[in-house]
Amino acid sequence: MTKSHRRHPLRFSGEDKQTAKTVPDTAQTRSPTYKLAFADTDFLLREDMRPLRFQLELLKPELAMDEAGVNSTVVLFGGARIPSPEKRETARTKTLADLTKYYAEAQKFAEIITKRSMADGGSENVIATGGGPGVMEAGNRGAADAGGRSIGLNIVLPHEQAPNPYVTPELCFNFHYFAIRKMHFLMRANAICVFPGGFGTLDEMFEALTLIQTGRMSKVPFLLFGKEFWEGIINWDVLADAGTIADEDLKLFQYVETAEEAIHALDNWEHPDERRQNIPGRE
Repeated sequence: MTKSHRRHPLRFSGEDKQTAKTVPDTAQTRSPTYKLAFADTDFLLREDMRPLRFQLELLKPELAMDEAGVNSTVVLFGGARIPSPEKRETARTKTLADLTKYYAEAQKFAEIITKRSMADGGSENVIATGGGPGVMEAGNRGAADAGGRSIGLNIVLPHEQAPNPYVTPELCFNFHYFAIRKMHFLMRANAICVFPGGFGTLDEMFEALTLIQTGRMSKVPFLLFGKEFWEGIINWDVLADAGTIADEDLKLFQYVETAEEAIHALDNWEHPDERRQNIPGRE
């Protein structure tokens, strides 16, 4: 007997999908109700099917990363509008032009992390970004410079652009739901690195910080690149002085400026796999 990779002897759904295309053209076979449910895009896009689409967006990248042997990631968040240093003159503002230095640091950091990952088999600490331009491109580019793999978790936007060319094709994903995309950023995260950015970066940063603050996620290394930038837009001390966060919450992240500082911070993080059991200031 010929061995099959399948776990059961029943007919394969893909076979039925192909067979259904060859049926006679009649009023009955043209009816939308006759289509196989799993092959009926219009049916899957119904509002009633939203829970199923949530599940599909959770499962597809999860299965693909499992099959690719990705066990853990180092996540890079950052602005899509920050150009590479060689394109500094295209920046819309002087501040964006000055922030190109963080593109370079993201690229260098991702290259170092990827080289370490490859030396250890390539399954741990795989670089993960949002798959777009700017800092995201820098992260994927650094991984490619090292000859390794990286993940791109793209999202469909009205001004849709192609994923940056440095994402590993078989680890390049596209999402409809921001919530599921953010889950995939954090489900395998061994570290989170946040570079200067806008609304999207702030959203991702505060989502992750909230999960760590409330004990829903371990205290993974959490690095903010660019102390001057971050302290210029967020007055953390005002939050602590007001009591809306605790003084201890300010220890959940650390400022760094360069790739080398970030590597040192990762290697000397004080809270490996520790998860809060109590929330300071809420006792």
